[in-house]
Amino acid sequence: MKPITLGILAHVDAGKTTLSESILYTCGALAQKGRVDHKNTFLDTNSIERKRGITVFSKQAVFPLGDYQITLLDTPGHVDFSTETERTLMVLDYALLVINGNEGVQSHTKTLWELLKKHQIPTFLFLNKMDLTAQSKTALLADLRENLDEGCIYFDGDHDEVFYESLALSDEAYLDSFLQTGKLNTRIIQEGIQKRKFFPVYSGSALKDSGIQELLLGLKDFLFFPSYGSTAQMVVYKISRDEKGTRLTHAKITGGEFSVKSFIENEKIDQIRLYSGDKYELMPVAYSGMIVAFTGLKETHPPSDFQSLKPLLTYKVIHSPDVDPFKIYEKFSLLEEEEPTLKLQWQEEKKEILVHVMGEIQTEILKALLQERFQIDIDFSEGSILYKETITDTVIGSGHFEPLRHYAEVHLLMEPAPAGEGMSFSSKVNEDELDKNWQNLILTHLKEKEHAGVLAGYPITDIKITLIAGRAHIKHTSGGDFREATYRALRQGLRKSQALLLEPFLRFQISLPLSYLGRALSDIDGMSGTYPPPITEQDRAVIEGKAPLATIHHYGITLSSYTGGEGKLFLSFLGYFPCHNEKEVLENADYDIEKDSPSSSVFTHHGAGRTIPWDKADASMHIQIKEDSKPIDTPNQKASMTPPVHRSTQEEDAELEEIFIRTYGEPKKPSRESLRLSPPKEPVYQEPKKLEEYLLIDGYNIIYAWDSLKELAEENLDAAREKLIDIISNYQGYKGITTIVVFDAYKLAGHPEEILEYKNLYIVYTKEAETADQYIEKTVHKIGRKHKVTVATSDYLEQIITRGKGSYLFSASELYEEIENTRKEIQKKTDSFSSGTKNYLLDHAPKELNAELENIRLGK
Repeated sequence: MKPITLGILAHVDAGKTTLSESILYTCGALAQKGRVDHKNTFLDTNSIERKRGITVFSKQAVFPLGDYQITLLDTPGHVDFSTETERTLMVLDYALLVINGNEGVQSHTKTLWELLKKHQIPTFLFLNKMDLTAQSKTALLADLRENLDEGCIYFDGDHDEVFYESLALSDEAYLDSFLQTGKLNTRIIQEGIQKRKFFPVYSGSALKDSGIQELLLGLKDFLFFPSYGSTAQMVVYKISRDEKGTRLTHAKITGGEFSVKSFIENEKIDQIRLYSGDKYELMPVAYSGMIVAFTGLKETHPPSDFQSLKPLLTYKVIHSPDVDPFKIYEKFSLLEEEEPTLKLQWQEEKKEILVHVMGEIQTEILKALLQERFQIDIDFSEGSILYKETITDTVIGSGHFEPLRHYAEVHLLMEPAPAGEGMSFSSKVNEDELDKNWQNLILTHLKEKEHAGVLAGYPITDIKITLIAGRAHIKHTSGGDFREATYRALRQGLRKSQALLLEPFLRFQISLPLSYLGRALSDIDGMSGTYPPPITEQDRAVIEGKAPLATIHHYGITLSSYTGGEGKLFLSFLGYFPCHNEKEVLENADYDIEKDSPSSSVFTHHGAGRTIPWDKADASMHIQIKEDSKPIDTPNQKASMTPPVHRSTQEEDAELEEIFIRTYGEPKKPSRESLRLSPPKEPVYQEPKKLEEYLLIDGYNIIYAWDSLKELAEENLDAAREKLIDIISNYQGYKGITTIVVFDAYKLAGHPEEILEYKNLYIVYTKEAETADQYIEKTVHKIGRKHKVTVATSDYLEQIITRGKGSYLFSASELYEEIENTRKEIQKKTDSFSSGTKNYLLDHAPKELNAELENIRLGK
């Protein structure tokens, strides 16, 4: 059978889940229908969903329909879970949009329609609850055509000449065919639906199974199986966990096939599950068009650029003081993997967790999930608006990072971008001036996180950033140096600029009796909304415009109250625009401008790092760029660029000599007598003395940064710790670096500092009240000047402190990559030793010994 994926979408309370039950029952996939009010539906299997009577998580059911095997994806209807709905769109062949016949097109219905339009998904519509509505089918169709698309056409009536003519008017080629034959054949209708030229509309009552047969016949006749390539491909749209905590990768096969025990980017597929409700069938192979769940895959994620709906509110997590906030953060991280738009934020100073969500209902579900899955009780503060920041002028941001034995300089051109474009990054630096790998690293650091603005620390947006100059040192530059210089350049540019606070605005449409128009216009003015002249028709008025989320978000309740339920409010996200009460917001913001990332630069002066404030740093930069200069690719600016690799000047040589004297003392000068009496000596070459190398590893930081160890730690922290030690021991055995792995024991009352020699490593458990960070910092301070010390951690604050004391740096991901490369190097050498050639005892013995032994063998 040919697999087709059909998504079912609706505004909350349109009867979507009831329609799903009716479809499955009518097709024979269910022996008995469930009901939402009876809490026994086939697809809403989660206890939270059944308790609340709403769909929270997208689910799938499989049923036969003619030549097709339909995978029905039931999606959440509540606006708070619309991001879950949007993610399913990337795997749909068709959509079925359910409209409440009592209400017609509602606010979230329009949002869903815009998403379907954006992703060009062929769509069928079903007008539900027609047994309860007072509106005629004609009036409802007019509502669909006015608010959705003119191409909405009833398919559940007579397919007569008028019907075919209405279809044919959507395309000239279809009209020609209609004029020749008086109708349109099935393939043309299938094509018109696929190309979204028209949208079949059916009607009935899902609760009473009315209109379901006509809908299913229409789907059977007019669905069309797409073509797929032979190369194995899939699209991941969701990550979840089953009742045992097993990680599930939900994906659609978009080419070829995948089998159990095969590999996807070095990860082995353990199982392929074909779900229907909460039950599944194990499949040996998944074919093109199927929706399946894989186990065994740890590194899979949905595409990050697909989501257009974003959370607009942020909440602070409230918990008992007896509960470790880091433990709560860990569990939230698992939920974030399943719902990436949560965007967790850890505020180190306050030890607080912030969560980005769509609305209050989502916070209630998150509370229930943490209790159900992890037995953790939390609450949330009152939600606040997610503001953003941008710039209104063009500036150049410069950052320099040059403590002892480090060097990097970065210059960024920062320009305002049109509203809604977000952040963009590019480089205009010639590779002769800065190596391509350094340029890529700088761009990576710009893209790797959401950068904070300087007004109140909100994320920046709508800025075009171009790398226009940079410099590395031939000996002293490491990757982390460019991270520091890049962040400082960005931050300095923001502080130079005219910054602007942005807030989310919603597009609104208000429909209400004409007698209440004056009240509504007054309310909109009071909410800082804007609008063109209202449209009036008979006894009703329609107002369309935009207003801040902060003021209009809850206006629907007020509107319904003063109009006696006759007023309707449609809201949809419009974009970020200048904040209507910027002064008030900034006054209430508790923001330390230096906490996110410093804007100053660090230069070497007399052998020590000297910090120069952002507003005075430009004069000290090693590359001088005028603020009004053109981008770096202009001939004049190229000529003004100094060489990309740092070379010492006489002043710097003198400075280095001072450092040497301070470290090793004044060199002893030989006396005249010794010079005269000593015979001349032949010059003897001596290898320069190498600094002893140390690697300091923040053990628990690495464990919780590596997915494989993190999952193991959730079951058994001791096992994760031992696994890390084994991995590091193997690495040290090959590299020969003195390696110290530090673990926190600061919460253990009376615990002394404990240093153990384990295999070829030193294992440190810190004393009471001393964290691993503090131990590493004091160790770097003690040995960093005389030895090459590298610190492995992804704790940003720790990175800054230890780097300032002269250490090199591995982030958790960089350490993983380094160890993985070393493993491959070891494996390569091992393979070369066992490449099939035999190695005999006397192959490498001296010739004389070989000859003597040969004579003995021959009895000579």
